[in-house]
Formats: sequence, structure tokens, C-alpha cells
Amino acid sequence: MSRLIWILHPVFDADFDFARTLNRGTPSMAAVTKAKRDASKSVGTRLRELRQIYAFTQRELARRSGVTNGTISMIEQDAISPSVASLKKILDAFGLSLGEFFSDNWQPDAGVFFRAKDLKELADGESLSLRQVGPSTGNRKMQVLHERYAPGGDTGEAMLSHAGEEAGVVIRGTVEIAVGNTRDVLGPGDAYYFDSRLPHRFRNVGDDDCEIVSACTPPTF
Repeated sequence: MSRLIWILHPVFDADFDFARTLNRGTPSMAAVTKAKRDASKSVGTRLRELRQIYAFTQRELARRSGVTNGTISMIEQDAISPSVASLKKILDAFGLSLGEFFSDNWQPDAGVFFRAKDLKELADGESLSLRQVGPSTGNRKMQVLHERYAPGGDTGEAMLSHAGEEAGVVIRGTVEIAVGNTRDVLGPGDAYYFDSRLPHRFRNVGDDDCEIVSACTPPTF
């Protein structure tokens, strides 16, 4: 553990042999097909699987990272061991830190496209339906919902308030939205955007179902 902490110190030695040190007992990254860790994998294998998850060619990864595709190819073949500086530049192209790359807790998001049947119901599904796009993971920075309010359906008597921002577009029906001291009734094509710290509440005031497609960051539910 102390060896890993020393390596991840902000002051890096660009020539330090990162792979040779970390391959001795450091947790490895998520396997594409198993979605679990395999501690015997080399840095090269981990990098290749990560690149395949993101569907990057070696040339595309080279363009994004500023590391030559020849170097990336040799790292993936374990022909060379990357320095801390080189590996960090490569991981920056994925938006990953060194810690995430070697963490047991990090897993790539599963799937890109989701069928209607795959959306996860977060509410009762009757008077109020909140169907989430994609799985619930700690990696998500945003939550997208397909919301449906039956006539009279609402988010509850109490006003909601939480850190973040949210926005949405009404697809059909009408909804009354109260935000702080303001309130309005929106119809198809109308939209909203507000700071989620302001107390807010949604209620279907029409005679038909109301549908909204919304997004919030960070995830609320």
C-alpha cells in the first residue's frame, strides 16, 4: 500500500517504471467480458481492454493522448513499461485517473443503447413512473429519466430539494411545476431548467397522462 501511495504522489518521476512496480500486487482493471478483476493482468492487457471498451483504435487513442500509436502498441504488447507521465497522458484520454485504472471499484458502464424494457423503474409505476436510462453506478455524473405522471399524480406533498441542477422537456400532457416561490403550467414542447437546491414539486393538473424527459446532475435517485 505504501508503495502505491508513493507512486501516486503528485510529484512524478517521468522515468519511473510504473508497470514493473504496480504489477506486483496492485488490483487490476475490469475485464471486458467478465466485468471483474484479474490481478494477474499486465498493464498492457488492462490498457488494451480499456481501449476496446471505448472502441478506440490505437491511432485514435494516440491522437487523443499525444502518445504515439507505436508506443501504445508496445505498451499493450508488454514490450515496454510506461512511465507514470506516459500512462497518465493515455488515461486522460479516457477521463480516468491512475487510481481508477487500478481500483477494484471501477467498472466501465455496461451498454450504450437501451430498449424501453431495459429502463429501470424508480417509482411506483402507477400514479408516478420514473424510468431511468442506464444502470445505477457510482460512475455516473448525470441521470436521465423518462417520467410519466397519471392525472393528479405528483412527486409528493413535500417539496424536494437537493444539490445539483435539473432540466426537462414536456413530451405530452400538462404539468404544474413549482420552484421556490414561482410556479407555472407547462405543455408539450415546453421546458424547464433550475437549480435543484430550490424547493420544487411536480404535479399533473391535466386529464391525461403527462410525459417528461428529464436530466439531472449529479444523479438524485
